[in-house]
Amino acid sequence: MDPVSVALLAALAGGVAGEIGRQTWTALGALVRRPFGRGGGNTPSVSSGEAELTRLAADPGDQGRAQALSTALAVRAAVDEDFRAGLAAWQEQAALVRAENGAVTNLVSGGTLNGPVLMGRDFNNPTFTAPAPPPSSGGASDNAADSTR
Repeated sequence: MDPVSVALLAALAGGVAGEIGRQTWTALGALVRRPFGRGGGNTPSVSSGEAELTRLAADPGDQGRAQALSTALAVRAAVDEDFRAGLAAWQEQAALVRAENGAVTNLVSGGTLNGPVLMGRDFNNPTFTAPAPPPSSGGASDNAADSTR
């Protein structure tokens, strides 16, 4: 089973993806709070993930807390077969959130643009050359012309 993405956990804790993101985060909380799998009280001495989930919810921007939750989920999945199955189903649901996070909406409106406009997603170090903006009326060059009269 693949580990749960740290970025996804942090994003869900931070409230991305609107209602579906909130539902996915709530579903993870319900999964983590379920008791360890069947087995007559032999609860392994690993974290359920609940404490890590609570800590990440308190500070969604903390990557260390997101990593701790991801690790706790992986360890629990390794020792609890029922949890592993539930986590796999949850990850399928979470894939919908990742797909929505990839959506791009570009909008340029109003005003005059005097240069390039990049439209897309995830630009890394774009470089380009743009011509100098046109001189504005009433600028310094107009004042210099007025002073020679």
